[in-house]
Amino acid sequence: MPRAIRAYVKYVDAINRIVGRFSMYLIFVMLGILFWSSVSKQLHIPSLWTLEMAQFVMVAYYMLAGGYSMQLKAHVRMDLLYSRWSETTRARVDSVTDFFLIAYLFALLYGAVSSTAYALKYSERSYSSWAPYMAPIKIIMIIGIVLMILQAFAVFFKDVARARGEQLGDDYEAEDLT
Repeated sequence: MPRAIRAYVKYVDAINRIVGRFSMYLIFVMLGILFWSSVSKQLHIPSLWTLEMAQFVMVAYYMLAGGYSMQLKAHVRMDLLYSRWSETTRARVDSVTDFFLIAYLFALLYGAVSSTAYALKYSERSYSSWAPYMAPIKIIMIIGIVLMILQAFAVFFKDVARARGEQLGDDYEAEDLT
């Protein structure tokens, strides 16, 4: 593979690894918010923001970790025939299905950009009694989708390299985190 593609894969993997590992800690933020929600209900302290804020943190958690999940191959795969195929056949099939993933992610990005533009133009707020602005979480959603698109291209390059019998970048598995 050309040096530019190798560099692309290396840097995209590094960025998604950093963002993904950061986003793993957002689960603790969400748990803290939900803990405060249960405590405040017992103390009869009104906290209108807790449920919606926990939802926003959860959205940031899974949107920012999407690229890292792809990098670790921790996504769900339907394995009817896949395990029986050779490594080369898997890589060839994966490189074809990567195009469908990339097309889907671009469709998501189109919708996210249009929704974010609307939120910014009209200062869109949630319909809850807390009524937070929606633009910040929608911007995080765009960042997560862009990171997933970048990682999808990196995965495509890795699959093409595997189909050619080469190794491109580091291959991580979900077990490597332990």
